[in-house]
Amino acid sequence: MRPKVGIVVPVLDEADSLPKLVNEISAACKAAGLTYVVYLIDDGSRDNSWASIAQLSREKAQIHGLRLRRNYGKSAALAAGFAAVDADIVITMDADLQDDPQEIPELVEMIESGHDLVSGWKKNRRDPIGKTLPSRFFNLVTRAVSKIPLHDFNCGLKAYRIELARSLKLYGEMHRYTPLLAKWEGFDRIGEKVVRHRPRKFGRSKYGWERYVRGCLDLLTVVFITRYGARPMHFFGTFGLLAFLAGFGLSLWISVNKLFFGVPVGNRPALLLGILMILVGVQTMCTGFIADLIIRSRMENSKPFNVREATPGPA
Repeated sequence: MRPKVGIVVPVLDEADSLPKLVNEISAACKAAGLTYVVYLIDDGSRDNSWASIAQLSREKAQIHGLRLRRNYGKSAALAAGFAAVDADIVITMDADLQDDPQEIPELVEMIESGHDLVSGWKKNRRDPIGKTLPSRFFNLVTRAVSKIPLHDFNCGLKAYRIELARSLKLYGEMHRYTPLLAKWEGFDRIGEKVVRHRPRKFGRSKYGWERYVRGCLDLLTVVFITRYGARPMHFFGTFGLLAFLAGFGLSLWISVNKLFFGVPVGNRPALLLGILMILVGVQTMCTGFIADLIIRSRMENSKPFNVREATPGPA
């Protein structure tokens, strides 16, 4: 029988925390009467994480392990877990014990009440100020750009409908933007829950300042993909056409001054600027045409939509 909850946990050098984490997950699910399965995804750990995962899987039938060939990153680890898990609801959480498994039953209830995705909010975060302040700025920017009223996009503790989890295409640092990706796929019933955040007991943080640089760049990528991924010509064509018209108008004005008023143009920077803007406009529009051709060839072999529900009978 398919379990109610599938819990996906990316693991990177967290051997010390795994036994306690698995015991807490088991206790929380059993107390709530939830059938469950746990996927521990070893993302290229260099400690004894895989040995610990293998031991735990032998001890408990609900524990499964996947070992990636190298460190691909959290997004890839989550994607591997989403592809493997088979449950009604998918929960993601970090392996460092800072996420509390006691939150799982309430997250499940929120999904069952109608949400497509529920994101945790570490309102009282137990991290140093060097992590909390940049995170607040990052969430502020993401909230403004995405128009999704969440306080903590980067919280690892989230709940998904299985249909949503399987539709997400994660790579790079895209795991930070699953609410935005979900909204783009049509799963717009997104909720938020204040969750307990605990101090780290084992290991060390895997993230540094560079993750915010990568995160900002990936935010630009996600915004472009979600708004113009299926119609890139609307993005490139708009800028290209504006540049072309501005260059053409400037060149026309210079030509009129030369032909009718005898104004010399050979030493005028405006002439070169007009020609440059025309060239930039044409090249940008050509980029849009090429991007549209690529998107069209891909769309022919993929489904460009998601069905929310259907009435009984032929669909």
